[in-house]
Amino acid sequence: MIRANLLHLSYNMWSDTPPPADCPEDRREIHFSPSLQFDDALWRECLEAMAEAGMNMVVIDVGDGVCYETRPEIVCEGAWAPGRLRDELAFCRGLGIEPVPKLNFSACHDAWFGVYSRMLSTPRYYDACRDLINEVCELFDGPRLFHIGMDEETWEHQKGMLYAVVRQGALWWHDLNHLIACVERAGSRAWMWSDVLWHCEPDAFRRNVPLSVLQSNWYYGAQFPDDRGMVAASDRLEQWGYEQVPTGSTWSCRENYGRLVQYFRERIAPERLLGFMMADWRPTTPRWREAHLDAIRVAEEAHHGD
Repeated sequence: MIRANLLHLSYNMWSDTPPPADCPEDRREIHFSPSLQFDDALWRECLEAMAEAGMNMVVIDVGDGVCYETRPEIVCEGAWAPGRLRDELAFCRGLGIEPVPKLNFSACHDAWFGVYSRMLSTPRYYDACRDLINEVCELFDGPRLFHIGMDEETWEHQKGMLYAVVRQGALWWHDLNHLIACVERAGSRAWMWSDVLWHCEPDAFRRNVPLSVLQSNWYYGAQFPDDRGMVAASDRLEQWGYEQVPTGSTWSCRENYGRLVQYFRERIAPERLLGFMMADWRPTTPRWREAHLDAIRVAEEAHHGD
């Protein structure tokens, strides 16, 4: 069973502007940074703690944290050379941890995509998506899974950005399926966040999302089920036959992850419950060291006795 943890190489996912002068110190990292926000020692410490805790997969938010050969214009200062990435992936595997790439192509979380984040749904955009997916799959030596993100593409989530784009209806489904096809042609399996199901017509999801796509319905609260229907989306996915990796977090409350594991173990058939993922949503920087290590401890406690 998958016991995954999400870690960030790049953190250029939430804002397309640098931090304002009066930005609180603990909020500066969510703003766009021209240099990599990443600490090598903490990365290794987290991986070693994960291995000790029995976690077996790291989902790496790659973003603009690698010097791509096909798209060299997508890069931030301090980005890893391809050889460095391969070395770190080998380190993961040496610990018994499977590395899985993530490139979030949601218009809400694609500041890392540089100039292409302002070319959505154009031929140049589709070509760039294909090229990066192909290159990342090659760098990861043919990963069995590839997370494409695609969460929170709403106006509410983008209202503080300089450039806000919300694809809707047939266009959103078209672009999603373009990404899925690129991943599959590269020999991997697409994995996505499922929160579009909270807002769309259920029949639209069933018509447009192939059963082959691994689903991660995420929920970070303490109440199961919740009063907004976020948790219930996993019930629909189970009824329709999608395989799932439910995702919890210590972001809102520490008790979420353990409750999430217990709840979905009882509601998703074992053959479709591929595992669980922890996502604490902090940059891999020293300020958040204890948050990362605590999230790993929480995951270990939740899976104790498995």
